[in-house]
Amino acid sequence: MQSDNSRFGLRGFLIDAPEFGALRGRPNGALIIQNGRIAEVGDYDDLRRLHPPNSIQWINRGTVAIFPGLIDCHTHLPQYSVVARGESELLPWLRQHIFPIEREFTGPRAREEAPQFFHELARNGTTTVMAYAAIYEDSCDIGFEAARRSGVRTILGKMMMDLASYGQIQPKKILSVSLVESERLCRKWHKAENGLLEYAFSPRFAVTCSEKLMRGAGELAARFGAYIQTHLAENREELEKVHHLHMTARDYTDVYEKCGLLTPRTVLGHCIHLNPREIATIAAARSGVAHCPSSNLFLGSGLMKLDQLLKAGINVGLGSDVAAGPELNMWRVMRAAIEVQKARMAYEPNLRPLRPSEALYLATRGGACVLGKSAAIGTFHAGKEADLIVMDIASMLPYPQNRNWTPSLTAEDVIALCIYRGGPDANLETYVRGRRIYQAPNLQNLP
Repeated sequence: MQSDNSRFGLRGFLIDAPEFGALRGRPNGALIIQNGRIAEVGDYDDLRRLHPPNSIQWINRGTVAIFPGLIDCHTHLPQYSVVARGESELLPWLRQHIFPIEREFTGPRAREEAPQFFHELARNGTTTVMAYAAIYEDSCDIGFEAARRSGVRTILGKMMMDLASYGQIQPKKILSVSLVESERLCRKWHKAENGLLEYAFSPRFAVTCSEKLMRGAGELAARFGAYIQTHLAENREELEKVHHLHMTARDYTDVYEKCGLLTPRTVLGHCIHLNPREIATIAAARSGVAHCPSSNLFLGSGLMKLDQLLKAGINVGLGSDVAAGPELNMWRVMRAAIEVQKARMAYEPNLRPLRPSEALYLATRGGACVLGKSAAIGTFHAGKEADLIVMDIASMLPYPQNRNWTPSLTAEDVIALCIYRGGPDANLETYVRGRRIYQAPNLQNLP
């Protein structure tokens, strides 16, 4: 792995999306990385002239595009082994396929699978992830250890449930045990590894959590300055159950608001079936939303009204939501986000499509804004931490041998290639804070 305090340069087609609807591309661009940060951004020829020969180790992988690292704002560590399993809707799918696999995610199984999960994230170009573990303390502890070894920037939390939980603890003890274990994990891991690892208090959703548990999670998050992650308004049946459990609440979002779960460090997964009051409430709380389009399509949960959330000023990122989402490839999640908005156009007049560059924004700077990290990651600016990926453009062309086509490609062309044809096989390298955490097998004998 590349040292995080070395000085080196990367050459390629630099592409980033500093704002929703804005795109920057440098076909012959370069980055100089020093002490884990982007020291300089510019045209390769200009930077070569500015620096004496042999003062910088230049890495030139040929016909490549360099993007900010991809950010996955919502996924589930224990669920990856059962992706693409089942054909039912959310609640029966959880009971039939997910709770059984999460019940087993402890001890040897967790130790075997967690390192593979984080390797897959890096191989897919994900440099930052926000994820849930299972309900067991050791599942989260093992997950953090695997994240630390992998180098992936990770926000993780022990799943919290005290209603209809799948564990073996006596029902009257679940609440206190969940809070105690979550606090202990937070004390151990929050802001570890110089801030690369952070903790998220993780009540699953209002169907499986009592008000006491949700309030306790909110209080602990406030005390430690940690994140909160939960699910909101994913499925119609879920909404009905929440209504019957919380009859005095104005709506689903009101349940979380009353329990102190809506904060600027809260990330709400899905948010498909929201009314205008709920959207305004989330915006006022400055909570972020993880849009999980591939998951929503797989379970038939609905089509998120992305334009309404963005218009309200809510920060929105993307989530793979494995295992309802079938893969950790965030390029495919971007594709699903585009397709969801196209599907809405069939019955909503005056709705415009989501452009590839806008999908890239959601998976990079948008995700960084959701996580409160836009000052550190998400775009190519001098001074930011060097989280980035290197994609092989030629491998995504219909006829890879025709590399002479590539000079005519625009930044939009390259993004579209990545979204519709990209994935781990095209990802050559993944960096976090200037440290190479993944390198494609065909490059492993190269510097």
